[in-house]
Amino acid sequence: MKTDSIFYRLFQEIPSIFFELIANSPQLAELYQFSSVEVKQTALRIDGVFLPNQNTDNPIYFLEVQFQSDKDLYHRLFSEIFLYIRQNNPKNHWSAVVIYPNRSIDTQDIKHYQEFFTSQRVRVIYLDELGETTSLPIGIATIKLIIANPDNSITQARELITRTKQEIDSQFQQQQVLQIIETILIYKFPRMNREEIEAMFGLSELKQTRFYQEAKEEGERKAKLDAVPGLITLGLTREQIAQVLNLSLEEISEIVQQQNINTKEK
Repeated sequence: MKTDSIFYRLFQEIPSIFFELIANSPQLAELYQFSSVEVKQTALRIDGVFLPNQNTDNPIYFLEVQFQSDKDLYHRLFSEIFLYIRQNNPKNHWSAVVIYPNRSIDTQDIKHYQEFFTSQRVRVIYLDELGETTSLPIGIATIKLIIANPDNSITQARELITRTKQEIDSQFQQQQVLQIIETILIYKFPRMNREEIEAMFGLSELKQTRFYQEAKEEGERKAKLDAVPGLITLGLTREQIAQVLNLSLEEISEIVQQQNINTKEK
């Protein structure tokens, strides 16, 4: 798995980490949807975009994760942003965040875009300058695990797992963070299989606990609920969706009312 893929998965599953990273309230994540967008009639695809919910004035956040030096990165980033704006004409203003592991990767070729950086409309974050993991929120400390060297990553991972169990009350959120940590460890130790990693970090025992199993069930139910709007868009009735997802009609109706979705009725 590529490093940037881990980041995009992390922000997809736990978007609050992104807002912590840019020194905003993690609760803002509830007002956004993280996705990728195609730039029409081009071969361009913006992999990381936080789109604000409708009827809000929050900015669109374009995200770029870069772990290899690329002299064209800023030219490409601004081309994608301005093409997106031209094609979609969003009412919300925009901001961008570029994430590097360290300064040496950043070409800093911004002479054509200096004003955007001076105004902080575009922000650059160097992960190795975020501070010690023990003093960081769990989400940001998890990001730091990605760039930790192998000698330190084992200790950091164990500390993170302990903190996750102690500091996160929500079963579902705890399970999400632990799964992300496990994914990072699999990426960092490619010669070890999943079972070996689970045994090394005590995750195999954790997964057998009632707490973890309940969190897993909660996550599966949430995935079903999240699928409802898309199935409605495809033209399925509430009854069909309830049968496919094994949900009650009351649950389907509640989601429809919350999102003001038009549905077909039998």
